[in-house]
Parts: sequence; C-alpha cells; structure tokens
Amino acid sequence: MTDKSVLTARRHDLDWLRVLLFAVLIFYHIGMVYVADWGYHYKSQYQSEWLKTLMIFVNQWRLPLLFLISGIAIRFLLNKVSVIKFVGLRTLRLWVPLLFAIWVIVPPQLYVEMISKGDLPVMSYGQFYQAFLDLSHPYFEHYQSGIFPHVDVNHLWYIRELWYFSMYLLLAYGFLSVIKVMPFLYRIFQQKSLLMLYLLLVILMSATHFILFPLASEGERKALGFSFLCYGFLIGWQPQFWQQVTHHRKQLLCFAILTFSILISYYYLYYAPQNTESKGGVYFIELLFVYGNRWAWILTILGFGHYYLNRNHRYLKYFNEAVYPYYILHQTLIIVSAYLLNRYQLGAFIEPVLVIILTFSGCALGYELIRRSAVLRLLFGLKIDTYRANNQGK
Repeated sequence: MTDKSVLTARRHDLDWLRVLLFAVLIFYHIGMVYVADWGYHYKSQYQSEWLKTLMIFVNQWRLPLLFLISGIAIRFLLNKVSVIKFVGLRTLRLWVPLLFAIWVIVPPQLYVEMISKGDLPVMSYGQFYQAFLDLSHPYFEHYQSGIFPHVDVNHLWYIRELWYFSMYLLLAYGFLSVIKVMPFLYRIFQQKSLLMLYLLLVILMSATHFILFPLASEGERKALGFSFLCYGFLIGWQPQFWQQVTHHRKQLLCFAILTFSILISYYYLYYAPQNTESKGGVYFIELLFVYGNRWAWILTILGFGHYYLNRNHRYLKYFNEAVYPYYILHQTLIIVSAYLLNRYQLGAFIEPVLVIILTFSGCALGYELIRRSAVLRLLFGLKIDTYRANNQGK
C-alpha cells in the first residue's frame, strides 16, 4: 500500500472499534450502578464484589483506546480539510451537543442522585427542573462542581475534553511542524521492533506520570487522555506499525493476559488490603504494571481489529452514526431506569437485565427519532448534509 492510499483509504477497523468501544462504555456505566464500593450518581441496592475484576479489566484500556482512535481520526481529517474548517467542524459537532445535553439530557441524573441521597425534598421532576434553571437556588448548595453552578457535564466530559484536546493538538502540531520535530516523532512509531516500541511507551508514560502526578487528580485523567490522543495522531498512517500489531496479535494477546493476571493479583493481594496510596519506588513499579498492561491490551485490540474488522458492512455506517446519540443518551437512561426499577425489588439478576434492555431500547428509539430530524441531528452532533442527501434521494 502506497503512502497516498494510506492517507485516503477508509479504515473500517477503526470504525468498528469505535462502535464496540462505545458499546463497552455503556455496559461499563451500567456496571457502575452495581459494582460494590465505587461511587456513582446512583447505586442499586444490588451490589457485586466480583464485578470489580471485570470493571478494572475494562477500565485499563477503554478510555485510552478511545482517545487514541480519536487521535487517529484527527490525523485523517486534517489531511482532508483546512485548519479553519477543522476548528469549525469540531466546535459545531462538539459544543452544540454538549450545551444542549447539559440543560436537557443530563439534569434527570442530578434529580435521581439528589433524591436517592436525601438532598432534595419530595417533588416532581418539573418542580426540580424549575429550581435547576435558577443557578443560585439553595437546593444545590453542595452541588457546585459544574461548568455552570450545579450544571455539570457528567458522562459528557469526553466531549468537552475532546474539543480542548483537539485544539491543543492542533497548536502543538503547527508549532512542531515549523521547528521540524514532527518527522522525529513519527519515527518513534516506525520502529522495526514492536517490543522496543512497547517498552519505550510504557517507560515514558510511567515516568511522566510519576513525575507530574505523584497523587491521583483530575489533571491526571486529562493528561492521560491527551497523551493517548497524541499517540493516536502519530500512529495514524504508519503502515509498519499496523503490520506489526497485526502479525504479532496472538503473542500480544498472551502477553496482555499475563500482564493483567499480575496486575489484578497485585491489586487483591497487596493494593486493596493496605488501603493507602503507594509512594516512591513502589508507586513507580505500580505505574509500570498499569501502563504495561494498558499498552499490551491496546496493541492487542488494534492488532485483532485490523486483522478481522478492516472490512465494510452494510450496517457499519448506521452503527457508526448511531454512536454519538447513544453516547449522549445512555447514562441518563441507565440511571433513570435503575432508579424506577428499584421499587419493584426485582433481584440482582432481573433488575440489571432490564436496565440493559431499557437503556439500549431507549437509545435505539432516540436515535431513530434523531436521525430523521435536521434540528435533532444538529443538537446531537450528526452531519446535516447526510440528512439532506437522504431526503433528496426520496
């Protein structure tokens, strides 16, 4: 494959991985309602200890891989559009849905959270929403962490950060291109040895994390997301990288299983029982375990995805477009469904199953309504020209 074909070819494997990752994200947030000891906006009475292992496993790679794929997408998009158009598209398709969602989609989550915690008098949602629109209302005295007073992004922080990260990346790319550093950065991912690349990434990210974030913080999550976005940008069209992860996918899988086995054993045998944050050399070793496992799974998933999923399907376009509305709607549907079902005492099996069914059904119904309306498409970040083309063809 020539360089030009790499730049223009549609990467169906990345589309499929994006769809699958957001599906995993929905199940992860459902799991947050039921996993024991972890805080969330609403917790079911049916909580599970064993669910922690599955949640820890998924949590190692779900968001890093999502940001990495977003970085790859940015690289391909910048090859097709001007910088001005890129900024315009990003702003329109990220900020319009975000501003709409924080006033319309997210508030039911806060209502359920406050009711379940006893922080709100008994009232209807209509009465709550009237108070919600008053940014100085005393009901929300202890809920002041939003982008407006008590108006928070909740699960939609990814949209907000993706816009900021895109702008930071654009500025960095322009500056590094001017001083001719970009060719050097690209060469990092042109390594002939996948093992050397893996070790370099693990050590580099562990050391950076250890130096800049000695204790957990919000900045740590942002730095992690931006780092993987940048790595995705650099990986974008490196044919040798994709050939290597595809060729070594089975070895990578075995290694990923091994690293997670070590990590989860350490978690249950040492980290969880001590109930204190590690420091110094122990903390750095923990970071090596974490990033070693994280990159092992990311490379594994990319390798298997490129081998098995890099092909089109008649439903791929539908699923790919549905991702954004599903993402915006899902957490509100999860929390409201779990809260309403709680009164029926359905048990630890039936209730979660019904929450899954109601969440995906609600997302599917919502998407079917959204995709048929130009206004709703704009509010949920979908392309308007696709709607016009479909309607003109009728």
